[in-house]
Amino acid sequence: MGTTTACVLGISGSLRSASTNTALLRAAGALVDPAIGFRLWDELATIPPFDEDHEAEPPDPVLRMREAIDGAAALVIATPEYNGSIPGQLKNALDWASRPYGDSALTGKTTAVIGASPSDYGATWAQDALRRSLEAAGAHVLDTGVAVPRSDEAFDADGRLADAALHIELGEAVWTLTTAMTEKEGLCDVR
Repeated sequence: MGTTTACVLGISGSLRSASTNTALLRAAGALVDPAIGFRLWDELATIPPFDEDHEAEPPDPVLRMREAIDGAAALVIATPEYNGSIPGQLKNALDWASRPYGDSALTGKTTAVIGASPSDYGATWAQDALRRSLEAAGAHVLDTGVAVPRSDEAFDADGRLADAALHIELGEAVWTLTTAMTEKEGLCDVR
């Protein structure tokens, strides 16, 4: 474990080990002011299917996810695009995180949505769907975002965006997110 600080929590909607969306989150995390901190949450694969029968006593992985979200000052979520929308595992996790409605870990949470895709559109449809889902859950979703097209060619050997304009756009999105964080500064372990 690292130090406990106000931080931005990054959530990748991809389970793939070589995910370009996870690479995009790492690039975003490198742009977060060290005084704020960044943590990449990497337990998406552990979240079981949402089941209202277990809502009152959710499984441990769900409790850990909610705790991570609640402990963050802000979220940045990177989504791939599967069949024009967000991946099922990400939507499932957000369904768990959205409960109980109105008093969930997502309620009022300042959130930025970004995405990468091998297509020419950079997961824009998925980002739109993710924003709608987050807004319905009560998150404070920022208008800013980053769409990385042709993601299989978008990163250099150091994990930075190869396109200078996209790198600047990502920096602006990170700056907008960190300046929009509310007074309820969360605390989380930065690894």
